Amino acid sequence: MPLTDDQLWTLQVVERVASGFSLLGITTIIVTFCLSEHYRNPIHRLILINSFFNLFDAIATMISLSGPRAGNGSALCQFQGFLMQMFPPADVLWTTAMAFDVFLIVFHRYDAEALRKLEWKYFSVITTLVSIPAIAFLFVNTQEKGPMYGSVTLWCAINPNWVLFRLIFYYGPIWFLILIAMVLYGLIGVNILKRKQAFKAISNDSFPLETISHNDGDSDDANAQDGESTITLYRRPPPSRSTLSFRQYVLMPLMIFIVLLAIWVAPTTNRVASFTNPGYLSDPLLLAVGATGSLRGFWNGVVFITIGMKARKGKTGAG
Repeated sequence: MPLTDDQLWTLQVVERVASGFSLLGITTIIVTFCLSEHYRNPIHRLILINSFFNLFDAIATMISLSGPRAGNGSALCQFQGFLMQMFPPADVLWTTAMAFDVFLIVFHRYDAEALRKLEWKYFSVITTLVSIPAIAFLFVNTQEKGPMYGSVTLWCAINPNWVLFRLIFYYGPIWFLILIAMVLYGLIGVNILKRKQAFKAISNDSFPLETISHNDGDSDDANAQDGESTITLYRRPPPSRSTLSFRQYVLMPLMIFIVLLAIWVAPTTNRVASFTNPGYLSDPLLLAVGATGSLRGFWNGVVFITIGMKARKGKTGAG
């Protein structure tokens, strides 16, 4: 049963209000990072880079139903479809990159400088992976199925006539990456539990990221052993830029991941329902998709600020 005009209007309002909150969150991330040195650490920097991807995502959701109303072949619909294909998956890739950063810190003692060198690689790989299919699909158009990008009620994305492509090139990779992040955090959790005494020594200590290093340095707390495991912590003169406790450094990307997981439940449920029952429409489910799918930038901003403020208060209290 098609949605009524009132239901469509409500969907549009929900999408645009949520998109407005996302734009607010994105602006907060960018302004805060530029004005406060406290927020300039590797994880905050990855969130900053991702916020520019979130910006285009928010533009796509702000277009809302105007894309489908313009027609599948319109420039607006094709532009919106391109944005929806490219930038939401990029958000998932950046979240996976954050999980990988934490993995490198815990297992390989990477410091801030080593992590910073990975950023351009993350950017290059992520941009390449998401842009190739997004651009290629702009040129796919057949007489039988029409253009690849078309109306999916809430916005323009991969046309329902091409639903298999949407599963293979959109939802499949997204949940595969989510699974990878789950595995990484699982390994991190197990490692921390196995060597909890060593990590406990630093979990509440506010320190520059460089203090957990795979490079040589002057040892302060020389060795912390658990069985055959050895963790060496290298203390260096504290730099002027951001410090985070080890616990907060793990917590921040983990919270981003939990938000990501919650965001993708409703869209995936809706897509699976549509795949198994073509023509299926649920107004409450579409409202959930419109709200959660448009709030990515907002929740990233909330995590960026709240964890950073907690770390700053801890540093002030310690001082």
